[in-house]
Order: sequence, then structure tokens, then C-alpha cells
Amino acid sequence: MAGTMTRTDDGGGASSAGSGGSRLSMKSVLIWTAVALVGAVCWGVLAIARGETISALWLLFAALSSYAIAYRFYSRFITYRVLRADSRRATPAERLENGVDFDVTDRRVLFGHHFAAIAGAGPLVGPVLAAQMGYLPGTIWIVVGVIFAGAVQDLVVMFFSMRRNGKSLGQMIREEIGLVGGIAALIAVFAIMIIILAVLALIVVNALAESPWGVFSIALTIPIALFMGFYLRVLRPGRVLEATGIGVALLLLAIVGGGWIQDTALGETLTLSKEWLVLALVVYGFVASVLPVWMLLTPRDYLSTFMKIGVIVLLAISLIVARPVIQADAVSDFAREGTGPVFAGSLFPFVFITIACGALSGFHALISSGTTPKMVAKEGQVRLIGYGGMLMESFVAISALIAAVVIDQGLYFAMNSPAGATGGTAESAAAFVQGLGFDTTAQSIAAASAAVQEDSLVSRTGGAPALAVGLAQIFSQAFGGGGQAFWYHFAIMFEALFILTAVDAGTRVGRFMLQDTIGNVWKKFGDLSWRPGNIIASAVVVGLWGTVLYIGVTDPLGGVNQLFPLFGIANQLLAAIALTLCTVLLVKHGKLRYAWVTGIPLAWDLVITMTASWQKIFSADPRVGYFTQAGVYSDARAAGEVLAPAQNQDQMDQVIFNSTLNGILQSVFALLTLVVAVHAALVIARAIKAGGLPTTEEPAVESKLVEPAGLFATAEEKRAMADRDRLVGAGAGRSEAEEK
Repeated sequence: MAGTMTRTDDGGGASSAGSGGSRLSMKSVLIWTAVALVGAVCWGVLAIARGETISALWLLFAALSSYAIAYRFYSRFITYRVLRADSRRATPAERLENGVDFDVTDRRVLFGHHFAAIAGAGPLVGPVLAAQMGYLPGTIWIVVGVIFAGAVQDLVVMFFSMRRNGKSLGQMIREEIGLVGGIAALIAVFAIMIIILAVLALIVVNALAESPWGVFSIALTIPIALFMGFYLRVLRPGRVLEATGIGVALLLLAIVGGGWIQDTALGETLTLSKEWLVLALVVYGFVASVLPVWMLLTPRDYLSTFMKIGVIVLLAISLIVARPVIQADAVSDFAREGTGPVFAGSLFPFVFITIACGALSGFHALISSGTTPKMVAKEGQVRLIGYGGMLMESFVAISALIAAVVIDQGLYFAMNSPAGATGGTAESAAAFVQGLGFDTTAQSIAAASAAVQEDSLVSRTGGAPALAVGLAQIFSQAFGGGGQAFWYHFAIMFEALFILTAVDAGTRVGRFMLQDTIGNVWKKFGDLSWRPGNIIASAVVVGLWGTVLYIGVTDPLGGVNQLFPLFGIANQLLAAIALTLCTVLLVKHGKLRYAWVTGIPLAWDLVITMTASWQKIFSADPRVGYFTQAGVYSDARAAGEVLAPAQNQDQMDQVIFNSTLNGILQSVFALLTLVVAVHAALVIARAIKAGGLPTTEEPAVESKLVEPAGLFATAEEKRAMADRDRLVGAGAGRSEAEEK
């Protein structure tokens, strides 16, 4: 095997030494100029269109052109100029490979795992709910936010974790910022992670309950993934394309088979209650956490990515074919007044909180410092996996936003407004949305329900059903005008599959965090190769989120239901903590001139999250402020009244308790984030004064692997792989190189 990986421009090359990239050829200049012009025209149309109808294609191509330019130029600048990624340097996957957590993984498979792990409920439902504010605010934040904040966070956290043997976010903060800030971060990060996992699992349970199609198809992805894992590890090592073809074919068969069995005896058996689904998720989460990563988690996430990206690509093609018109206003009255029925609060800061993962997500920092950095083969691959993976998730968010704004907006508000506002029937919902200024009728609402074979779509809140309706209408228009019911139920199943991969990967990351934390006082427990520690930590993590989830599905006001309102802000507070670490490390490494790369999005995120936290804690509006809401319900309780969503006096007490608890937790999370930020500022000040400070980065070790650093091998990388093949001879080495 060749001794080192020669540097290349895109792979790990000269850029890693400082240039950040070579001069563009005239052909490249013309291509990127054309891409920039397309983007400029699309953004211009979106900016000036007011009152007239416009095509959804303007949103689609504005986003795609922006993503392309950002990946080509900005991500390269960060990877090779700011971070100085060097593919001659061995990663922890190579140095510490143990076949359990540390495992050198093909970049394409790892991209699939990482994307599947980060892409949960946020990019699907957040933009749908944010459509209440109009299409323009959400579009701007999804695209601009991901380019300068979300993708930057994912890339930089992954790189710094990789340079520290794949340590978890909380552990890195403890070691780099100090004991007090580290303890605050460990508490906040772990608590927020449990809430996020419980919320994601709840969405999966709600989507799969009474859905044999979804249960059948998703259950079959487990044996398919196990087969792919053994195929790549034992039967045909390195044959990624072969395994992919077999796995995708079996996945499509599982999806089609789900439709076949849903009305059979097997379908009746697989029609599971929410309680049984919780048990199944807990068992699956535990198994996925303790098994070697190559056996189940990585191949299943990789397989799921084909489903995820395939559906989104199909949606993009369908948009081009159908060319639907945007039904929503550019900026709605609710954005100006803050009185929307879907969620309470003003445009700033709540549109940013609501969109969440489509632009910036703290949960991603957990994955980027969890499973992924332990499997990266070459440092240059963090650009594709970290930055590129987040751009793909942002495209999912744009697609979801488009699906929400092309459906009839009266139907949108009838679906996403609570039953207390709509009355729960088509007639009362029509009256409600007519009061909002829409001309939607009871007949049109009933017709929409019948088209997807649902008894009622009224007050199907949460965003997922509205997204499914939007997808069904777009696919139906693109493929001849029929089959809305099929596409609707397919979309529901797709959403469950989409979200589940974040739950299994998140559970494994929780295990890493718990082992890192306890490892500070019991060193053996922090050894990731120690099987008893893996089992105990996994059991604790699934036990925590599983308990909160089970209470939630058995008590409509308890468990995860009472914590659900914390999801959005807590996730963004987690992003602030991650960006704080990134900024500290850049300064400690003597890169103060580049600290703006993470410092600017950090400042913006802190302003957003602290403003939102302040309003949720102190607002006098009971729809916004937790403690004010508790006071209103307390007064009503004393007067013998019952207010929705409570249905009796006992539930009134539960609402009061929930609001008070959420207010306390919101205060604690915001305070812990500020503690981390203040201690980080002190470290930054010392680092600036000293011109840099020592860090816990592992010393460089020369890599013996020959692997491409990007999605496609460069000419120099191909020559290096050819040299390797000549050394190892014909056979598996050549076959693997040919695939790459």
C-alpha cells in the first residue's frame, strides 16, 4: 500500500497548505458565471414579486444555484484555507479502527449515513409551519442560513472532533473551555438531546400508528441493512456499487410490498398501537447503539438516504413538470402582526426558531461530533460530508416549504390550526379560514380529504400531514392528475422513514456523550471499546427518551407532549453552544483572522435564541409566555373554568404544571448557554493576548490509506490509487479502485 496520500487541489491538496484552490479555467468561469446569473435572476424575481402569482420554480432554482456556488467556493475556503485539512494525516478511523465505533468507511456510504442521521423532522415540518409567515422569509433564512451558519457548523465541528479522536461536543467543551463551562455544556447538551430524541420518536410513532404499510416497509430496512453490512464487510469488501444496487432494489420492493400487504391478514397484524411502536423503537434504538456501526447503523442510514434523496429529486423533477403556482403571500399579515393561528409569535425571532434544522441545527453538531468523525477516511472528506450533507438537508427544507405554499392556503390553515380554532369540522373550519381572508369552502375542504382517502384533514396539526398533502398534489399533477391517495400515504410513510434514522444515530451519539462524561471520573467507562460500558450507556439513553415518549403516547398532556414546545429553541441553543466551541478553537489555534467564519453566525444565533427565550419566559401574551399562560390557566381554574386543550379540572392542573415546567427549563437552558458563552469569551480573550493557546488536538500521524478526499477522485488521486494497485497486485485492490 502506498505510504502517503499526495496532496491535490480538491482532495487534500495544495489547498490544505494554504491556497484554498487553483485558478479557474475559462470554461469554469463561464459555467459559474451562468450559475450566478441564474441565481441572481431568481432572487430578483422573488424580491420584487408582490401581489402577482409566480411559479414555485423561482424558489427551486434560487436555492439550487446558491447551494452550488456556496459548495464550490465557500466550503473549499473553509476546509482548506481556514481549517487546513490535510489528507496526508491519518484520521481516528484509521488510527483507532476497532470495527465497532471507529471504522474506515467509504465516503459515499458515510455521506449517506451522515445525511440520514442529521435529516430528521426539522427540515420536513419546520418550513411547513413557517409558511404561515409567507414564502419569502422562510426561503431567505433556509438558503442564507445554511450557507453561512448551518453547513459551517456541521463542517467545523466534524473537523475539530475528528482532530480529537472523535470526542463528543460536551467533552470537547469541557477540555477546551474549562471545567465550569464544560459542566454547563454537558448538562445542557445531554438534556436537550434527550428532549430532541423523544420528540423525533413521537413523530415517528404518530406517523406509523395504524399504518401497516409504513411498519412493513421500515421494518424490512433492518434485515436489508444487515445484509448490506455483511456484504461489504465479509462477502464482497469494497464493492459499494454492487451492494448499493442490491440494497436499493430490495428497498423499492419493500416499499411496494407495503402497499400490497396493508389490506391483508399480515397488514392487520402489523397495524400496531402507539404503545407497541414505542417498545419497538426502544428495542431498535438499543440494538443500533450497541452493534458494530458497520453492521446495522451505517448501511441502514446509507440505504435510507437513497429513499430520502430519491423522493426529493423526484419532487424537484415533478415541480419542473407541473410548474405549480405559489398560493401564499410573499410576506403574510401574520408576519407583521404576530397573530398567526399555526404558532404564536412575531416574525423575529420565531420564524428562525420554527424553521430550525433546515438552516441551522444544534442536533447536527451532536452527529458531527458523534458517529461520523469516527468513520472519516480522509480529512478532506469533511467538506463533502459535513458541508455538502447540510446543503442537501436545506434542499429538503426548501422542497417542504414549496409543498406548503403551493396548496390552497385556506386548506393550509384549516389543517395546521388547532381544533379549538377550527371547530374540528369542515363547515366550522371553512368559516374560520374565511374569517382569515380566504375563500375556501367546506366543500373544498371535504373534497381535499376525500382525494387522499382521509375522513378529515381539519386540524391535522404538526406540519407533516400538510406536507403530505402538498407532495401528493404535486406528484399527482406531474404524473397525470390521479393517485393523490397513494402519494399521500406514501408521503406519510416517507416522513416516518426520514425521521427514524435521526433517532437511531442520535441514540448512539447519546451513548458516546454519556461514556465521555462518566469517563471523566471512571476512566474505564469512557473506553468506547469496552462492551459493558456500551451496553449500560445505551440502556440509560434509550431508557430516558423511551420513558418520556411512552408517557407522551399514553397521556395527551404528559411526557414528551409537555416538553414539545421546548424543541425549537432548545435545538438552536445547542447550535449556539456548538458555534461557541468552534470560535474558541479557531482563536486558540491562532486563527483570529478567520474567527468571523463561526463568530458571525454565533452572534446571530445568540441574538435569536436569547430573544426567543426572553419572550417565552417573560412575554405577557399567554400564547407566547410560559409563566403568563400558567397564570391565565390558574385564574381560570380558580373560577371553575376549563380552557382548551384541557377537558377537565385535572387536565387544567396538568397544563399549569407543564407551562411552569417549560418556563423553568427554558430559563435553565438559556442560562447554561450564557455560562458557556461567558467562559468561552474569557478563553478567547486569553488566547488573543497570547497569540493562541494549547489545545487537545491529537498529534499528526502519517496516513497509510489511499482514498479520494472528495466525491470523485481527482487525476492525482487516481494515479495514487493506481500506484497502490500495482503494489498490492490484481484483485480486490483493483476492483475497489475501479469503483471509486
